[in-house]
Amino acid sequence: MSEAMENAEQKLETHQQNEATIPSPSPSPSPSSPPLSKNAKKKLQRQQRYEAKKAEKKAAIKEQKKLATQMKKKEWEDKLASMPEDEKLKLVEERKGIRKERMGKRSEERDKKLERLKEAKQSGQNIVVDLEFSHLMTPSEMHSLVQQIMYCYADNGKRNTPGHLWLTGCEGEMGTYLNKLPGYDKWIIEKENRSYIETFKDRKGDLVYLTADSETVLDVLDPTKIYIVGGLVDRNRWKGITMKKAVEQGIQTAKLPIGNYLKMCSSQVLTVNQVMEILLNFVETRDWKASFFHAIPQRKIGEAEATFYDEEKIDEEEEDEEEDGEKIDQEEEEEDGEKIDQEEEEDGEKIDQEENEETVDDPDRKRQCLESASLEEDGEKIDQEEDKETVDDPARKRQCLESASLEEDGEKIDQEEDKETVDDPVRKRQCLESASLD
Repeated sequence: MSEAMENAEQKLETHQQNEATIPSPSPSPSPSSPPLSKNAKKKLQRQQRYEAKKAEKKAAIKEQKKLATQMKKKEWEDKLASMPEDEKLKLVEERKGIRKERMGKRSEERDKKLERLKEAKQSGQNIVVDLEFSHLMTPSEMHSLVQQIMYCYADNGKRNTPGHLWLTGCEGEMGTYLNKLPGYDKWIIEKENRSYIETFKDRKGDLVYLTADSETVLDVLDPTKIYIVGGLVDRNRWKGITMKKAVEQGIQTAKLPIGNYLKMCSSQVLTVNQVMEILLNFVETRDWKASFFHAIPQRKIGEAEATFYDEEKIDEEEEDEEEDGEKIDQEEEEEDGEKIDQEEEEDGEKIDQEENEETVDDPDRKRQCLESASLEEDGEKIDQEEDKETVDDPARKRQCLESASLEEDGEKIDQEEDKETVDDPVRKRQCLESASLD
């Protein structure tokens, strides 16, 4: 009996633990709402499982970071404990200096970013995100949209030429989601609870709603225009809603010239952050094709276009590799040539040294070398004495001059005869016949 009681208590504890680990389900629909269909229930269960896994993964990552921080702290403390006091103080001061320098760089980058964003408020391209569709989205879709807006703001802050971003319709449930973003209250971005029609009522003629359903193709971005991007994540449930809204409000519409530059595998509908990235790319490069390729995911691009883009990248990489290869080959050739020259010089020096050593060690060879050197010296002395005697003896000097003049006259006569031979056809023919007989 006691064993049965213990087993029952263990089962109860296990059941309570399992209930504690299972995430609380989303609130069930109110009695007034229609009952969920079978597919809707499956979607809800999938969403709950996804949220549970996401929470577990987030907790695991947080725990890993915590353990890594503790490990680094312990290693640092152990390192300091094993060092003398003077070295310890020196190391601590160095680390403080590095941290201070890093913080200074971050502060400088932050100041530059703030300055660029403030300048964009005065002269940047106006881009509006329309947030008046919150009533058409589920909580997960609104969460996804808020994440996209966060990416837009982060990307814009990194640009050398940022745009002037606006959020309109920031009220109700959408405003609640936005306020949950960390640091949202410090964003340098225009936040309006009103609609864009009310916000820009004096510039209604400058409003251009960007929608894939428009028949007008956008050629360039006009700095005087205000371009509107629909803030809607609907999984294609509400097709044509942005076009319909713009027509009812009587404002201009346009679509990005995607079809002029690439072929899409699927729908041309893009996310808010992808559209924003394309616009910001074009502001900097004025090149639609490059703007599309760098923003649109490759899975949405046609196979031929994707292959072409990959080939362009490969060609650039191959050119860089060829240049690097040529530089390496040139450096290796120069190094090999220098090594060979150096080795040959060293070998020549060794041979000369060995020959000198053999000459010194062999008495007969040494005597021959000395005799040869003495004969060369005697010959040089005789030549010097003959030259001196020629200069001192007038008769001998006159003979040398007459001999030199005779040689010059002989050369002149030879030249004149050669010239006569060329001018005289008969003599020229005789010379040629004589040469052929020889």
